[in-house]
Formats: sequence, C-alpha cells, structure tokens
Amino acid sequence: MRKLKFVVLLLCCTFFVVEAGVRHPLHVSTTEVNFNAKDKTLEISCKIFSDDFESILARLYKQKTDLSNPNMKTAMDELVKKYLLSHLQVKANGKATTLNYIGFEIDHEATNIYLEVEKVSAVRSIEVNNTILYDLFDDQMSIVHIVKGATRKSSKILYPEKRFVANF
Repeated sequence: MRKLKFVVLLLCCTFFVVEAGVRHPLHVSTTEVNFNAKDKTLEISCKIFSDDFESILARLYKQKTDLSNPNMKTAMDELVKKYLLSHLQVKANGKATTLNYIGFEIDHEATNIYLEVEKVSAVRSIEVNNTILYDLFDDQMSIVHIVKGATRKSSKILYPEKRFVANF
C-alpha cells in the first residue's frame, strides 16, 4: 500500500511539473485605444506575452529575437514596429489612420507596445482591426478596450474574427 501511495504521489508530482512547464495555455493579447481630446490623439497600447511575441517575430523575420536584451533594442524596435503596423489597423470616424510607433517595454512576462494617431479632433466611432498573433495561434483571443472620456467600450475578439467598432 505504501508503494502504491508513493507511485501515485510521484505521478501527481510529474503531472504538476509538466503543467508548470507550459507557460500559458491561454493565447490572449490586449489592445487599448484612448482618445485624448486635449492633445487630439488616439493613444494605443498593446500587451502581448513576450515568449509568443518573440516566437512570431523570429518565425516571420528569420532573425534572432530577444526583446529584453538592451543591446538588441534598435533591431527589436524595427521588428516590433513592422509587425504591429501590419497586424493592427485603426479607423476613426470611418477613415483609416496612420499609426505612429512610439516604442515597447518589457513588463514581467509581457511586452507593452505603444502607438499614437495624431490630429484626431473628434471621435464618433473607432474601429479596430486586430490580427496580432493570428499567424501563430488559431485559438488567439484579442481583448480590445476603447476609451473616450468616462466611456469605456470593450470586446473580446476570437480568431478568426478581427474587427471591433465602438460608436459614441
């Protein structure tokens, strides 16, 4: 009986060790678009798990990626910018906008990316088309928040869907 308990305990420990090795079974990113009425800008931030983000950057651009390495910051900025500008589009009042890449930073296990749209005087609607990590996971979920003043509208976009529109 003691041997059986030991085997069961060993199997349980093995299961938990294997499970601990899986970084995160949930494939999710978040994108937030804030309308800054004072500066007449859309301030955009994206949060993506760093390991997933590095994987897709390495696969697509065929080069070594290390978002946390300060010596590679310039090269990583170029890859992050290239990826985000091709996987995130924002329309304000039905018109396409030009996203200006600001930069990225590492926050524990996530990468925060910052973008901005200038010269947006008023907002009646904002449309976000988001395919971040869709080329890596077919179960990717994107959480999108759009904020104008005290009003916050949010949506969960599940692969293969990619669009969320908030009307104000």
